Amino acid sequence: MLNIKKLSFSIGGSILFNETSVNIPTGQKVGIVGRNGTGKTSLFKLIRNEWTVDSGIIEIPRHFRIGGVEQEAPATNDSLIETVMQQDKERTSLLAEAESATDPNRIAEIQIRLVDIDAYSAEARASIILSGLGFNNKAQLRPCHEFSGGWRMRVALGGVLFSNPDILLLDEPTNYLDLEGAVWLENFLAKYKNTILVISHDRELLNRAVTGILHLTDKKLNYYSGNYDQFDKERRMKLEQLQSLKRKQDNQRAHIQSFVDRFKAKASKAKQAQSRMKQLEKMEPIIALSENAVASFQFNTSKELPPPLVSIDKGSVGYDGVPVLKNLNLRLDQDDRIALLGANGEGKSTLSKLIADRIKLIDGKQDKSNKLKVGFFAQHQLDELVRGETPVQHMMRLKPSEPIHQLRARLGSAGIDTNVANTKVELLSGGQKARLLMVIAAIEDPHILILDEPTNHLDIESREALVLALNQFQGAVILVSHDSHLVEMVADRLWLVQDGEVNSFHGDMDEYKKMLLSSKSVKIEKKANKVSLLDSDNTQNKETTTKPNNIKKKRNSSLVKRLISDCEKNILQLEKDKARIEKKMNDPDFYSGKNISIAKKASKRHAELIIEIEIEEKSWSSLLIELEDN
Repeated sequence: MLNIKKLSFSIGGSILFNETSVNIPTGQKVGIVGRNGTGKTSLFKLIRNEWTVDSGIIEIPRHFRIGGVEQEAPATNDSLIETVMQQDKERTSLLAEAESATDPNRIAEIQIRLVDIDAYSAEARASIILSGLGFNNKAQLRPCHEFSGGWRMRVALGGVLFSNPDILLLDEPTNYLDLEGAVWLENFLAKYKNTILVISHDRELLNRAVTGILHLTDKKLNYYSGNYDQFDKERRMKLEQLQSLKRKQDNQRAHIQSFVDRFKAKASKAKQAQSRMKQLEKMEPIIALSENAVASFQFNTSKELPPPLVSIDKGSVGYDGVPVLKNLNLRLDQDDRIALLGANGEGKSTLSKLIADRIKLIDGKQDKSNKLKVGFFAQHQLDELVRGETPVQHMMRLKPSEPIHQLRARLGSAGIDTNVANTKVELLSGGQKARLLMVIAAIEDPHILILDEPTNHLDIESREALVLALNQFQGAVILVSHDSHLVEMVADRLWLVQDGEVNSFHGDMDEYKKMLLSSKSVKIEKKANKVSLLDSDNTQNKETTTKPNNIKKKRNSSLVKRLISDCEKNILQLEKDKARIEKKMNDPDFYSGKNISIAKKASKRHAELIIEIEIEEKSWSSLLIELEDN
């Protein structure tokens, strides 16, 4: 249980929490929401005891382990899978102790505890998590230092998920995931058995993976049961009720004040006026919740061009003469709203750069108007802003012929006021930088707007403002985003970038998510079983996702029966092996003298047999269900 009592905390003279209390029961999955700057990340630092509260108490059970992602995984020579497994400190410590222990009783205790914490399935569980986060089997064996910071953030996330803390703290975990990784994480968190606190502006994650919402507003913590949509509905009703009550009270106060003003000087009415004044003093004012509207976005477009804006025939595109995408036969018109789907590395950014004219075709034909203007927002451009320059200076450099008042007006239309416009970019928040880059992307009033992960660093209200602006935009939109709510609200066509090709995906986002979480086929091989069956609630290997037109074929009954028979034989043999080892382990002399080394190996094998039996039984159960469906 996480119990916060009368918490007060301020930083830099700014009050973030003012005598606020909330109780989070053990096992709850809570999404933390609130405008940028309200103190969500500060709350995590207080829970971790990194910062000290001004007053109040944060109570956490003493034995609870708290886990979170502070920074990217270190750039070491350890493989990704080793890096993740090292995050289970108890397992690492026990395995090290098992190598040197000589006391028979302690050896037995270590092996029992290793079984209790599923130590011998660690590699399979770590592989499952890394696969879900976008690392294939080959990548998992590569050293950590070979990956960029963004990918090492995924490894760090994998490590904390693997360590299975009692309280899991996640701060915007989908910001460094693609859509496929975000879908997998939603599924993982929804079935996580311990307490979760997740700061997120990802509406889909907050709808699918949490059981409650903790709202930070007006320096208070307010808890709502249910997902984000339920919270949003309840909050809006609460706002409407408060506003209605406030209007009634304001009218009542005005009426009473009018009486006092009229009659306080008259002797015959003085007592009544005095009574009304006391009534006003006792009347507690109703404070309406502060819900200031976020700044809007505005995207203008140039004069309409004849269709198509872009057409590609039998095109191939890539780098240094090596194709990434082949057989491109695409057409883009001014009213198109297209979302690009596909895992990282499949070619979404390559296709975006081709349409933005940042790279050229290797082969094939591309037609487009000479007057075509393309606006391009890419996530990595955050690092390309010029340090020492203000937003106004960026705009003046990019649009030197435009009067400065018009440039300021462009910035103002995206919520960048005068103070922010005159602040050096390195001092801006992530959300302010994103808004600046959005203005820069649309500075030429483009016919096509390409947005690659535009919602990182934007709060939910700003994301809704972006949805509205994109739907009002008169040009074409190409969207790459892990925010499936944004995709659903903006895109009317889906292109799947996969296996070197780009094809239309004819389902909706729900169907695409189901495809990602479904397996291509049931594999009987032991390694595949270990990855896919050890923890079926939390697992899915992205390498086994199907193409949209690949539907799993039913196997004939005779094959399924033979596989069932094989499983039964395997279970019988494994049970015999297990019984034989248990008979030895029951002998008091087994853990003494010259038998110690043998005893260690036997204890480890006993734990492995328990896992292998579980795998075979799950496989056997799945096959029985398949047989019944035939």
